Amino acid sequence: MTTTTPTKLLTADDLLRLYSQGVRGELIRGVLCETMSTGHEHGKIVTDLVIELGAFIKPRRLGTLVASDSGVRLERDPDTVREPDIAFTSAEKIPLDARIPGYAEVVPDLVVEVHSPSDSRREVHDKARMWLSHGVRLVWVVYPETRTVDVHHGDAAISTLTADGSLNGLDVLPGFSCAVRTVFGG
Repeated sequence: MTTTTPTKLLTADDLLRLYSQGVRGELIRGVLCETMSTGHEHGKIVTDLVIELGAFIKPRRLGTLVASDSGVRLERDPDTVREPDIAFTSAEKIPLDARIPGYAEVVPDLVVEVHSPSDSRREVHDKARMWLSHGVRLVWVVYPETRTVDVHHGDAAISTLTADGSLNGLDVLPGFSCAVRTVFGG
């Protein structure tokens, strides 16, 4: 007879403690999924998009913009904490003067995920669908290797933008527009 010991599920507080010990990852229903460093190109794309988005969001006082490692708690008991590469949350959901020392528990309005070499295309697509299922209104998935961006918006079909296209904020950030080539340093 073989018995197995059930794996102890982690909480969001456990994840914060682990992060202070140098362990990096996300929680999926209490299970730690460690993440790896994503490299220079990934970081540059995130930075360039944060600059573009920030130049639009900040002067208009539209909400909060955060980048990698900030974490959003999506579920409790067991906890799910995901780390979007970039997230925008409107000021209606999180007041501009709010201080959130741990993970945000408010679902962002816009999430940007940059495809990493360690991710399959299917994993990133599933992550985008997961964000949408929790109430995110717009998800951009950036693919450095093809220099394209998949736009996920509600239940609508996915649209793929090439370097000649333009990202726009749709109903999440009305008036925002950014050439896709800018995302890739062009």
